[in-house]
Amino acid sequence: MVELDQIEKEKIPVTVLTGYLGAGKTTLLNRILTQQHDKKYAVIVNEYGELGIDNDLIIDVDEEIFEMSNGCVCCTIRGDLVRILNKLIKRRNRFDGIIIETTGLADPAPIAQTFFVDEDIRKNTRLDAVLAVVDAHHVMKTLDESKEAVNQIAFADVILLNKIDLVGQKDLKAIKKRIRAINRMVALYEMERSNIPLDKILELGGFDLKKALTLEPDFLSIHDHDDHDDHDDHDHQVHHYHGDGVMSISLMEIKALDGRRFNMWMSTVLQKFGKDLLRTKGILNFSHEDQCFAFQAVHMMAEGDYIRPWKINEKRSSKLVFIGRNLDEKSLREGFLRCVA
Repeated sequence: MVELDQIEKEKIPVTVLTGYLGAGKTTLLNRILTQQHDKKYAVIVNEYGELGIDNDLIIDVDEEIFEMSNGCVCCTIRGDLVRILNKLIKRRNRFDGIIIETTGLADPAPIAQTFFVDEDIRKNTRLDAVLAVVDAHHVMKTLDESKEAVNQIAFADVILLNKIDLVGQKDLKAIKKRIRAINRMVALYEMERSNIPLDKILELGGFDLKKALTLEPDFLSIHDHDDHDDHDDHDHQVHHYHGDGVMSISLMEIKALDGRRFNMWMSTVLQKFGKDLLRTKGILNFSHEDQCFAFQAVHMMAEGDYIRPWKINEKRSSKLVFIGRNLDEKSLREGFLRCVA
């Protein structure tokens, strides 16, 4: 595992928990709040009453912030998320991390963007990962009917496939295939009754550039077998996946890229497709650089940095993944090619 630098270590890790209505988010949050573990979490919920926490656990009530007897903290969003986060930051020595629960119909992107654009929040917290709880029993029908449910899967770093005891193996295989069609890069865990070890869902580093290759070691794998792969000639590859209105476009190039050209092109892409781009991730090989560059964006909010030296005998390449709607694959492919040094 890649170690966080000291500045990042001192920031409060924040996990965003999404999931459609009835998927099992509340049960999972109750486990986090009431389980005996060596860490304490502040959980931000939309409605305190929905959690149904035993009143005996609540020992201190301060407007929107409820402290519990096991040391965890529960808050409700009655207005501005930034204001709630700033209140929690002032209590930062009382807990180890923050978990934000979204409503069942919410798009997680605006919440994630808060951690890119607000300076005070960015200085004191770090977005750790976006988790999506999925109800295996109803997910196929939900995806047919709800754009929001599709967005939650497309945006997630981790899918928690809940209620697997209610579906057969054949159906489970079809569900996983559909989820992968929407978000091919996502980590996927199966669970029953929202029961999962907390180390699988917390402190993951999903938005930490330095962990990009640790979390997804196969991200730069050139040989990526899939029935729908579309191989161009020579060394440039494009793979595309269509799932429920969401496209996942994967671009690969083994020739080094020109950093300046890439930055100019990416700025144009984000301006043109930003509202339709849910997530963008990339590991890039720039000419005249001995380190690999990690890039990520949430809609139009982007960041990038050099994360580690290329290893001796490591096959250098660049790979860029776009997840979104209404993307112009031909334009993206041609623009990426023009970035070759």
